[in-house]
Amino acid sequence: MGPYEGDVSSESIDYEPVSVKDVLVEMKDTSELLIDLSYSAVLHGSEAIAREVLTLEEKMGVLQMRARMSLMMAARNPSDTERLAPVLGVVGGAQKISDAAGDVAKIVIEEMGLPEAMRAAIPEAVEMLVRGTVARDSEFAGRTLEDVNLESRTGVRVIAIRRGPEWILNPGPETMVESADVVILRGPDQSIADVYETYTGEAYEPPEVDEPGVDDLDRAVDSIVHMKNLSELAVDLAYSSILFDNVELAEEVRNLEVEVDALQSRFEAWTLRAAADADDPVALRGLIRLGIATEVISDAALEISEGVLRDIEVHPVVELAVKESDEIISRVEIEPGSPLVGTDVVEGIPDTEVSMSVIAIRRPDEGWLLVADAETELAAGDVLIAKGTRTSAETFEKLASA
Repeated sequence: MGPYEGDVSSESIDYEPVSVKDVLVEMKDTSELLIDLSYSAVLHGSEAIAREVLTLEEKMGVLQMRARMSLMMAARNPSDTERLAPVLGVVGGAQKISDAAGDVAKIVIEEMGLPEAMRAAIPEAVEMLVRGTVARDSEFAGRTLEDVNLESRTGVRVIAIRRGPEWILNPGPETMVESADVVILRGPDQSIADVYETYTGEAYEPPEVDEPGVDDLDRAVDSIVHMKNLSELAVDLAYSSILFDNVELAEEVRNLEVEVDALQSRFEAWTLRAAADADDPVALRGLIRLGIATEVISDAALEISEGVLRDIEVHPVVELAVKESDEIISRVEIEPGSPLVGTDVVEGIPDTEVSMSVIAIRRPDEGWLLVADAETELAAGDVLIAKGTRTSAETFEKLASA
C-alpha cells in the first residue's frame, strides 16, 4: 500500500518570520476542523471527506514545524523560555489531535470495518457535513459568500474551502468562491441537498442508515459519540483557557478528560461483550480504533491547557491573540437564589436578555450535558460553559450570583 497524502512529507520547510500568534490561531482552527471532518467521515462513511482530513494533517505538520522555529527565535532569555514552554504544549497537543484525526480518517480509507450502528448514530434533524467540488457552471462560482447569502436563506454555511493545496479556514463574507474549489458545507438535513447540488452540479446522496441489532453495541456506539462530543468541547476549552489565561476553563478540561477516561473504560467493556454476539467481530476493529483516537484527543486537550494549570505566566504572543478576539468562552456557576435558576435553555440559548450561548452544563450528580440540541432548565449548582461577547459574559456571570 502506498503512502497517504497526509503521511509525513519529506518536503523541506524553510524558516519564515511568521508571527507565533498567527500560527497558534491557525493551528487552533485547523485542529477543530480536523476533528469535525474526521468524525463526519466515519459517521457518513465518506472516503472523500476522510481524504481531506489527510491533506489537513499534512498542513498541521507544516504549522507545527513553523511554530517550533518561531518559538526558538522568540526565546531570548530564561524568562522567555519559561513563558514559552506552555506554548510548546499547545503545539504538541495540536499535533496529537492531528495524528488522532488522521487515525480516525484511515478507518474509512482502509475499510477497517465499522458496525452499521455507527450510521444510526447520526443524529436526526441535526446539521449535516458534506464535501463537494464547485462546478464550472455553478451559479455560486465567482461570487462572495456575502453575495450568495446562503446561511440566512437556507441555514447552510461554508465552514472551509480547499483551493488546490491551500486551505481557507473560517471563510468570511468577502471570501470568493471559485470553480474547482473544494467546499465543506454544514447545515440542516432538509437544506443541504439543494445547496450541494447548486454548488457541485451533482445530486446529493444521503448516507443510508440501518437499524442496529446488538444492545451492547448500541451502548458502545452511544458511548463513543458522547466521548467525541466531550473531546471536542475539551479542545475548545483548552485553547480558550490558554488564550484567555483562564484557570477555571483549564480545570474543566481536566474534568472532561476524567469523564472521557471513564467512558472509554465502559466503551471497551461493551465492545468486547458485543463481539461475542456480532456476526463479524472483525467489523468492530474500526470502533476500537475510534475509541483510542478519541481518548488521545481529550488527553491532547489537557496537554494544551497544562501551562495554565501550572500557573505559568502567559507569553505576550498569546496576549496579542486574545486582544483580537471579540467572542470569548466563560465558565459560570449558578448560585442558589440566582435569577438564572429555573431559566429554560433551548438549543443552547437561555431565556434571558443576555446574548450568551450555553454550550455545555456540568451538573454535580449527572455529569456533562451538551445542550446545543437539547432543552433543559438551569438549576443551582450547575456549572455553565458559555460563549458570547466580553460584556455579555460579565453580565451573565453577575446573573449567576445570588
